[in-house]
Amino acid sequence: MEHTHPDIASILIDEQQIQKIVERVGAEITRDYEGESIAVVCILTGAFVFASDLIRRIDLDCTIDFMSVSSYGSGTTSSGVVKVLHDLQHDIAGKHVIIVEDILDTGCTLACVAEMLKDRGAASVDIATFAIKDLPDVERPITARYIGTHVPNEFVVGYGLDYAERYRDLPYVGILKPEVYA
Repeated sequence: MEHTHPDIASILIDEQQIQKIVERVGAEITRDYEGESIAVVCILTGAFVFASDLIRRIDLDCTIDFMSVSSYGSGTTSSGVVKVLHDLQHDIAGKHVIIVEDILDTGCTLACVAEMLKDRGAASVDIATFAIKDLPDVERPITARYIGTHVPNEFVVGYGLDYAERYRDLPYVGILKPEVYA
């Protein structure tokens, strides 16, 4: 049995479920891009754990690069302003790009990043997200092609997902107790 952190109300996705999700998404990308090379763009910091596991499950020639963008700061809601904190180190012009994200909630930040990469001449831009947050009455400006799972409209942490840079190291995804961030 997994040790549950005292700040976690409940575990949503355990380690074995995470492994199955990663294997499935990797197989889908491998199938869809058969015979192609891809450039994986990991959105830091939250997606680094998922991206690390995912690239080992993609049976294709691929490169990986990193972007750090922010619209949250240390809060729990998006500010609406996207800042590039760390940009790609390699040219993506003419490449099939898969943006790897930890969680897709409103999709506003990710839509901006996808548009930036298209403007840089990517041959194609697709999204692989570990989770989509089920938000009522939200129309997202972008759609993920590869979806690991759905999570409820709760504050979830673990497996790279954080609150104020904490809990990324948890080997599962859990719901953070409200009193922690209230």
